[in-house]
Amino acid sequence: MAITQAVCNSFKKELLEGDHEFQFTGGDTFKLALFVSTATLNSSTTGYSTSGEVSNSGQYTAGGGTLVKPNPSTSVASGVAIVDFNDLSFTGVTITARGALIYNTTMGGGSNTTDAVAVLDFGADKTATSGTFTIQFPAFTTAAAILRIGNA
Repeated sequence: MAITQAVCNSFKKELLEGDHEFQFTGGDTFKLALFVSTATLNSSTTGYSTSGEVSNSGQYTAGGGTLVKPNPSTSVASGVAIVDFNDLSFTGVTITARGALIYNTTMGGGSNTTDAVAVLDFGADKTATSGTFTIQFPAFTTAAAILRIGNA
C-alpha cells in the first residue's frame, strides 16, 4: 500500500476520447479527496473510492471538496498545455493526510461519476488539529502547474 504521485492512466485515455472538460464556464466538476498513508493510489487508479480516505471531520466529508477553476483555468505556452485550480481549504478539521485524489464527478456531461484524474503524494503525513487543512496548488506555469501535457 502506498500513494504514488501520478497522472492516472485512465485519465490519459479519457482525454483522447474527449471525456474531460476543464473550461472555466460550462466545464465538468472536479473534486479532491484526502487519503491516509495506508491508501493505495497510483497511475493505475481509475476512480474515487472511500477506501483509505481520511475520516469525516469538521468541514471535510467523504468525497472531499469541489475544486474551483479560476479564469482562465487552462492555457498553453511553448507546446505545454496546463490546468489550474484555486487552493482548497477544509476548516475546523482534525485530520492527517498523506495524499489526495483529483477526480471528475461529471465526466462527459454525466453526473455522479468518480473518474480519477491525478494522484497527489504530499511526501509525508500532513496534519491539521482543530484548524484548517489547505491544499495549495502550484503556480499556473508550464513548469509548475498541477496538470501539464507537453514537452517541458
